[in-house]
Order: sequence, then structure tokens, then C-alpha cells
Amino acid sequence: MSVAPTIAGLNRAVSALAGGRSVTLTSVPDGFDAFVAADLARALAATAGETPAVLVHVARDGQRSRAFMEALAFAAPQIEVLEFPAWDCQPYDRVSPNAATAARRMTVLSRLTRSRSSAEQPRVLCTTINALLQRVPPRRWLEKQSFSAAPGNAVRMDSLVDWLEINGFVRSSTVRDTGEYAVRGGILDMWPPGQPLPVRLDFFGDTLESIRAFDAESQRTTGQLRALDLVPMSEVQLTSDTMRAFRQAYVAAFGAATRGDTLYEAVSEGRRHPGLEHWMPLFYGETSTLLDYVPDAPLMLDSLIEDAAGERLGEIRDYYDARKAQHDLNPQESLYKPLPPDALYMTPEEWRGRLNKSAVAHVSPFASPEGAATNNIDCFGRVGRNFAPERTNDAINVFEVAVSHIRELQGQGRRVIVAAWSDGTRERLSGVLAEHGLKATDVVASLGQAMALPRERVALAVIGLEAGFEAGDIAVVGEQDILGDRLVRNRRRTKRAQDFLTEVAALTPGDLVVHVDHGIARFHGLQVIEAAGAPHDCLELHYAGGDKLFLPVENLELLSRYGSEGTDVQLDKLGGVGWQTRKARMKKRIREIAHELIRIAAARTMQEAPKLAPPEGVYDEFCARFPYDETEDQQNAIDAVLEDLARGRPMDRLVCGDVGFGKTEVALRAAFASAINGKQVAVVVPTTLLARQHYRNFSQRFAGLPVKVAQLSRMVPAADQRTAKQGLADGTVEIVVGTHAVLGKTVSFKDLGLVIIDEEQHFGVNHKERLKSLRAEVHVLTLSATPIPRTLQLALTGVRELSIIASPPVDRLAVRTFVTPFDELIVREALLRERYRGGQSFYVCPRIEDLDEAAAFLRQHVPEAKFIIAHGQMAATDLEERMSAFYDGKYDILVSTAIVESGLDIPTANTLIVHRADMFGLAQLYQLRGRVGRSKTRAYALFTVPARRTMTVQAERRLKVLQSLDTLGAGFQLASHDLDIRGAGNLLGDEQSGHIKEVGYELYQQMLEEAVVALKAGIEAPVEEAWSPTISIGTPVTIPEHYIADLTLRLGIYRRLTGLETEEEIETFAAEMIDRFGPLPEEVEQLMKLISIKTLCRRAHVEKVDAGPKGVIIAFRDNSFANPQGLVRYVAEQGSDAKVRPDMRIVFMRDFDNASERLEGTRLIMRTLVAIAEKGKKAA
Repeated sequence: MSVAPTIAGLNRAVSALAGGRSVTLTSVPDGFDAFVAADLARALAATAGETPAVLVHVARDGQRSRAFMEALAFAAPQIEVLEFPAWDCQPYDRVSPNAATAARRMTVLSRLTRSRSSAEQPRVLCTTINALLQRVPPRRWLEKQSFSAAPGNAVRMDSLVDWLEINGFVRSSTVRDTGEYAVRGGILDMWPPGQPLPVRLDFFGDTLESIRAFDAESQRTTGQLRALDLVPMSEVQLTSDTMRAFRQAYVAAFGAATRGDTLYEAVSEGRRHPGLEHWMPLFYGETSTLLDYVPDAPLMLDSLIEDAAGERLGEIRDYYDARKAQHDLNPQESLYKPLPPDALYMTPEEWRGRLNKSAVAHVSPFASPEGAATNNIDCFGRVGRNFAPERTNDAINVFEVAVSHIRELQGQGRRVIVAAWSDGTRERLSGVLAEHGLKATDVVASLGQAMALPRERVALAVIGLEAGFEAGDIAVVGEQDILGDRLVRNRRRTKRAQDFLTEVAALTPGDLVVHVDHGIARFHGLQVIEAAGAPHDCLELHYAGGDKLFLPVENLELLSRYGSEGTDVQLDKLGGVGWQTRKARMKKRIREIAHELIRIAAARTMQEAPKLAPPEGVYDEFCARFPYDETEDQQNAIDAVLEDLARGRPMDRLVCGDVGFGKTEVALRAAFASAINGKQVAVVVPTTLLARQHYRNFSQRFAGLPVKVAQLSRMVPAADQRTAKQGLADGTVEIVVGTHAVLGKTVSFKDLGLVIIDEEQHFGVNHKERLKSLRAEVHVLTLSATPIPRTLQLALTGVRELSIIASPPVDRLAVRTFVTPFDELIVREALLRERYRGGQSFYVCPRIEDLDEAAAFLRQHVPEAKFIIAHGQMAATDLEERMSAFYDGKYDILVSTAIVESGLDIPTANTLIVHRADMFGLAQLYQLRGRVGRSKTRAYALFTVPARRTMTVQAERRLKVLQSLDTLGAGFQLASHDLDIRGAGNLLGDEQSGHIKEVGYELYQQMLEEAVVALKAGIEAPVEEAWSPTISIGTPVTIPEHYIADLTLRLGIYRRLTGLETEEEIETFAAEMIDRFGPLPEEVEQLMKLISIKTLCRRAHVEKVDAGPKGVIIAFRDNSFANPQGLVRYVAEQGSDAKVRPDMRIVFMRDFDNASERLEGTRLIMRTLVAIAEKGKKAA
């Protein structure tokens, strides 16, 4: 499907490129370049024969490269596109490129060496100038570095493990991400680069029996694979040869003083040092460039590429000079010994020489004279119309103008394609355009489908174009032309936060735990105890006075985490009365709290409130002004809020989500529904800065609508305050944004319909009371980013409605997180990089006394930047002024304590430096990181730790978790594991905070939830406590170490086992275990049966089961049973085989030859008892 305007021009370009000559393609606007490339690639493929790629497209940067690839996929879906990304770290950095980036690079290089382009499926290689200028591993080495296998092949597992280790795969207990592998017995799990799912290899001896894909979240198999091709995960391979080559070359380059050199020592020991790729040439003795992998392919260069190349080469030289200057000050003590730039990158001369030798198509968006002498070929494209003037004029409806423009283009005989950023915005555009009279639209997936439509139909497509264009008989109208700036969400697989959190939350020796019956203890580890002649895995708990309790693993659910890692926690005395009295007191107080909560909730359901539903057409236009794709969670929250508003009862909903996840948009939609129906809206925020931010936001979004927005806070002049209050009283102001001043006695509303509370946990008790009194008659929407305020407690316990926004909008995973020893050069470079790209930075210290040190460092090392200091002990007005000055861009750097962790949204601040990151808690670091990366630009978070001092184990673990949790949205779960770091007091109110300290967070949560559920069901009596039956059958209760070697993983499995409640769940879990770890050993089979007996015991109210060779003894909890008559009848039917002992226990006489018979016999008896008990319950 050719769109190149003149066949003659295309033929000229193809014959020039095929003959090794260069041409300039003029009048090629952005977006159209991909359509031209598609025609060139198809034409070149017909004559090229077998080559690694028929065309190489080089973009100025990664974003332009992605836009080009998306447009190319639309223009010619049959073309195979290989993307070769640049490293996502700086030249001469201390960190390695991201594992996923390295894997994609290696996959592409491997494909270029091992497979060829074809005429039916031409191959185009897309890359950026940064990637092209950088040297890559030698081609002759990579040709040998692959590993292929198919079921039935003889493959030695240990040689495969060696290959994985050598090629940069990381061993872990459970495979969760690309580049990881795990070994369990005869099963090897791994996630190879380039594969959408991880794979599981099943070995029998040295024979590979099967290759199965599996889901990383559930660990369950999803399908079989016929073969597997592996490529290295890293550009540096650690073998004895490469390590020897590195050591010789390193000593030759930098001298023999290698003592204390962490890089040299790590490589000598065969370990991967962070950033070792920056010394790649030393491992191989030679390097290649990307052009060596595609020797004869013509290049298509983005416009202004020469300028970008010159700038990049200059930048590389600057980085090198800075490193070299630092190194030369004291070569012996230097922590970083840089290689010269020509070892790692092309030199300017080499780059120009390669261009002169290659066939090159230069692309220019501008027109210039054609002719054989100039080698210019005019492609007759031009940039499409932009509707910016209409967007800024409130009197004009931009959609009507867009529709009339589309009709005009059709009148000229052009085919019109409307390009949206995503499926969601395409749907929305189609609806809004139809409302304004453009109904003849069709959804298309490729240019071929668009060309096949009748001319009067308009094609709707998803193409990531910045702007539309017109060329030949095609006109593309971009979504961004109509709606203004869009922010694209990258559709990609995200790491599930829970995956880490279940692993991080696993108990580790030394943790504080709470046992339901015995109170607070310290967990010491897993011990194997001989019980009734069989091994039994137990958790060793230490109580006050050195008492020990061994808790069988099948009763693990009686334990919960205490939640606070504080050392001042008092352990309970085993068998003491302190815990029981504390718990009894607690239960009474919890019941009172639950009563109060239920009463408020009940009062609300009886109230009437106005029904508010937004009118459709205007609402859609209001939504279209939102410059993002709504995420699924966000859309669900919006739908839930609108549903609540239309119900006619007062809404009381909490929307919970991380910083910058789009909670404000939910509030805006709710405010719109209320204001457009003539009801007033009060938006209450904790600080004047936030008030100003929200006011700007609301004013912009409601511009051009008959809705007046006012602001009330200390920062607003008195005259404006008076006008605003007057407007609220007489109804001329529909929306007011302000601090608690809005709740003042002097403010009265004519017709208040909705109160929106942002960051509620920051308000004091009096303000909360005032808000509560409003709650009974108006709609209330609470937004909170801090995940465990008291409000969340109410929502979790089911008293209030809850919406969680757990997925980030716009790909905010772009915050690259580095944990690095404090390096003056890196910190200076990060701060200056941010300043030169026009942004601002945060420099956060753990203590106020560290601020002076940081200020001195900045004065000395970053004199170019202006900074301002802020901390929580300053006077409120002073602090506000400083923060406002930073917000307004008067300073480059804000040096502060952790006070920046709540509230402010500063889109220009995209670099965060945390000083002494090892002194912060996990949740604090997580919140701090949420401050950056809130706009289109790539954000960097640099957590520095002392250069020559070792960290505590916990600090190291926290930082490791944070670096791997590049998923945002994990804050919600993270905080519950780190309640102590957040501080429970100020969030949960004093009374509740005291309760939590007494029984631990998880248990408190559980008790409150149970009390609320019971009261909702109308049960006044105290709820039965958690209990767990004791079962002794003389069978091993253990998961053998040879089956699951990793202790933390084993504990996690035990924890999940004790939570199973039905036979189906047990069967499903067994299937998952077989899938993950191989066939179940006998001990685990028996453990599964034991868990099934345990679930039956709970249903039959049996507290203790003892089974031996001669029978089974059963004891009921509190000697009560749901159906006593049925039980008496059953015992009587057994005759002499059953009898009731004086202590009310029942003895069933049986002859069991072995343990498995005992298990089966006990299970049969228990099933019968459950059937009798449940019959009794039904009758009751």
C-alpha cells in the first residue's frame, strides 16, 4: 500500500540507496517518515537478497524512535521491526543499564547474527543515535553465544546453570522478572529475554523432558513450548578467559595498585560489579559497532541527527574529562578509573567516516529544490492543521472546528485518518466527534484497512503521533492537534507489587510476632521437633524470661506480625495473665468503636441527598480535556463516585491511591457532576500550597463552563476572600478550594452538595468534627495518598466505601532508582543535568543537623545552582514562603528534611537525591520517590549511602526492595508492612494508636473487622476468637529441604497452606506445588491430608485429634457440638467401636497398620462429624 507521492521519486531513492549512494528526502514531516520508510523497505527487500536488515532507522532519541515504530507498524504491519535501545544510564556511570534494556539489546544483536530479512517480511532495525555511537560486544563472540534446546535433547542441568550464570542471569528463589532463574530438584525456572512469559524446564536425569511457559504471578503452567533459544542477559560474559583478559588489560591501563579496588576484586572473584559494562572492551580485547552487525544496510537518519551526534559526542567527552580529573587528583585512592572515550564510543572522525561509506537517506521536514545535482527528492508532505488558536478561545468549540476541517479535507478528495494515542482515547474521540455530526467513522488497525474504506468514511486508528500531516491523497489528523498536549501511557507488563511484598513480608528470624493466645514474642526460626516418632516442623518463639514455645506449622495462622520493629516492645510472659486481660479489655473497646462506626453509617443510609448525574454531551467534552488515558482503576473509581452521587443517599467514599495516580481527576469529575447541577462544592486541603495548586487545576479545567471557582486561604488577599465568601452565600460561586478556612464559622453556603477532602490525615480533631457534622447531609469524597489513615481502617472494615487506584497513569515507572555509595561527581552531575534540562531537584537529608553539611557540599561542588533550605521546625509562614519560591521556579534545588514526602506536585522537579538513604524507612523512601517523575520527563532517584561504611542488614534489604519495586502503586501494601516507619499515632488517632501498640497491627485490624461484620449481621455477643485445632497422627509434618531448599519460601508456603479452607483450595494448591517444585514427596502428600483434616476439624468444632495404631481420640472445643443428638446417635451406631470417656472425649477404636491408613481413617471420621454438625446447624 504505497503512499509515497511519486513512484518516480521512490524509484530514484531506491536505486540510489541500493547503489550505495546517499539522498535527502525533503518535505517529510514527523509521522510521515514511517510511511516513507515502509515503502523504501518493501522496495529494497525485493532486490536486497539475504541481509540481516534492509534498512536501519536512526532517531534523535528514544521517544522519537518509539513514535516512528508505532507509525511504521500501522503503515506496514508485515514489516518485522527490531528495536535496539540505548543504555538507560549515563556515560561513565556507576550503575549498569537496566536488566530489561540489556536483554533487549542482546536479543536484537543475536537475531541480527543468526537470522535474515526476507522479501515477504522485510526487516527494519530501529535505533537511536546514542545506541549507534556506542560500541557493542564483538560479533564473532556473539555468534557462538547461544543455547538451543528442545524436549528429548540430552542437556546437562549443571552446564545450563553455568551458562546462565556466565551470561548474566540472576539466581533467585522464585522467578518474577526477565533474567532470573531458579533451580528446584529436577526443575529449572527461568525468564529468558525476549519471551513474554517465563519458562519451566523439567529434567529427568540429563534428559530435558518438557519446556512449559508459566504465569509469573500464579506460578501455574500456561502452555507447552517446542524449543527454546537463549541469548545472553548481559554484554559482559564472566568466564575464566574474559576475567583473565580483564585483569591483564586493567592492570596495563591503570597500573598494578588494585588493592581496595572494588571493581577489580569483584571481577577477580567472578562477581558482577554494578556498572562493570563500562569496562566492556577489557573483557574481549576488541569491540564492534551496531553497523558491523548490518554491514550493507542503508541508513535512514532522522532530521537534525548530525547535531544530535555532535552533542552526544561532546557530552561523552565532558563526562570522561570530569571522571579523569577526579581520578588524577589521587590515582591510588580513586574509586573510578575511566577508559578513554574511543574505547567505548565511536570518535567524531570514525562516525563521519562510517556515514561517508554508507548509503544514507537524510530526512528533512522542510521543502528544498529537487534535482539530480542536489540528490534531493521531494516527498510532498506537510504538517497538518493544529487547532491551538481554537483551543485557547473559550467562545469556540474545538470539536466543531475539527469536524468541519475533516469535511473540508474529504471535499478535496483525501482519505482522512484520525490518529488517537490509545484505544481508550480513540473510543472517546469517536463519541465526541459523532456528537458534533461526524458519524461515518470506522476503526482500523493498519493503513491497508484505511485505504480499503469508501472515501466518505473516516478511519480511526491508534498511532502515537505528536502531530498530524497531509501527503498525497492521505490526511492524518492527530488527537494532539485537537486536544492539545497528550501524555502517553506505555502499555507494558508491570511487575506486580504483591510479588515482592509477599516475599518481603515473609517472617525472618528476629521479627516480632503476636500469638492469639500467648501474646507478643520474637520469632527465632524453623526447628524440626520429633513428635510421636515423626519429624514435625515448628516455629520457635521466644517469650519474656527466656520461655520458648514451639508452634506447629499447620497452626501458623494463630500468628500475626506485630508491625513495629521498635526495640522498646515488651515481650509477654508465656502462660501469664497480662496478655489475656489486655486482649479482653481491647475486645470491649473495639466493640465500642465498631458500634460507633455502625451508628454513623446507619444514620447516613437513612438520610436523603440530592441525586446528581452529569449531562452527557457536556460531560464527555469535560472528560476530553483530561490529558491522560484513564487507568482501569481510575475509571472504576470515577464510575463508583458518579454512581454514588446519582443514588440519592449521602456518599461517603474514600479514594486511595499513590501520589500522582490521578485522584484529583476523580475529584474533578465529581465536582463537575455537582456544580453543573447547581450544587456547590467545597474542596478542603491541608496546606495553602496545595490549595493554590488545586485552585489552578480546577480553574483551568472549568474554564469556558458556567462554573465559577474561588479560593480561600491565607495567601488570598482580604478583598478577594470577602468576595469569595459573599459569592458562596449568594450562590454565585459554585466551587471553593481552600484550607480549613473553608470550614470556618464565617463561611456559609447557599446550597452545598459535595465536600471533597484531600489528604484528610493532615487535619486536626476539631476540623474533623466539623467535617463529620457536614457528613450527615452532604456527599463526602475523601482522597488520601498515605495508605493507612484511620479513614482507610474504616473503609477496610466495610463501614465506608473504598476505591483503590493502584495503577499509575502515564508510564510513571520511569523513575530510575539507583542505590550508590556517595560520589561527589555523580551527585553534582545529576543536579546539573536536571538544571540544564530546565528542571528542579530535591536534596533530602534524614536530620536537620545534616542540612548544613549538604548546603556546604552544594556551595563547593555545585556553585552554578541556586538552592534553598526548608525543614519542619521553621515558622509556618517562613516555610510556606520558601516552598512557594521553589514551586515558582526561583531556585534549582530544595534542600530539606523528609517534609517533602507529603503533598506537593511539582512537575518540573525530576531528580531526587537522598543523603544517607540507609537512615530512612522503606515507606518514607517510597513516598519521597513519589515526589519526582510526575511529568513526561525521565526522573532519577539517587539514594546515596556512606562510601566506606557498611550498612545494617535491614537498611540494605530496604534499599534492595525499593530498587526492585520500580512498580508504583505498591505504597498501599508497602505501608502496612512498615507501619512503624510511618508512625501509627498521627494517622489513626490517639485512642486507636494505643490499641495497636497493645496487640499489634495485623491482629487489631482483624479484631476490628470481625466486630464490625458481627454487628452488621446484628450479632451482639462477642465474636469467637481465632483458634486452631491440634492434630497428632504420628506422620511427618514437614516440607523436606530437598524439595524446597529456600527457608523464606518454605515459610511462605506454610503460611499459605494454613489459610486454605476448602478441599478445592487444597487441591488447587497441590497442583500449583507440583507445577512449581515437581511431584509431591510423601511427606508433603501427608501434609496436604493433614491440612484437609484441619479444615474439617474447624467445621466440626473439634479442638484436638490424637490418632494412633489402635484408634482416634477426638476432643470438642468447649465440649460443645452443633448437633448433640446426631452425635449420640452416631456413637451408638458404632457399638463397641466407639465410646465417650468421662472427660467428654470420644474414642473411636480402629486398627491402622500405617500412617497413611491413620490419615485416611481420621479423615473419614471427621467428614462424618462435619456432615452431622452441619445438619444440626441447618435444623437450628
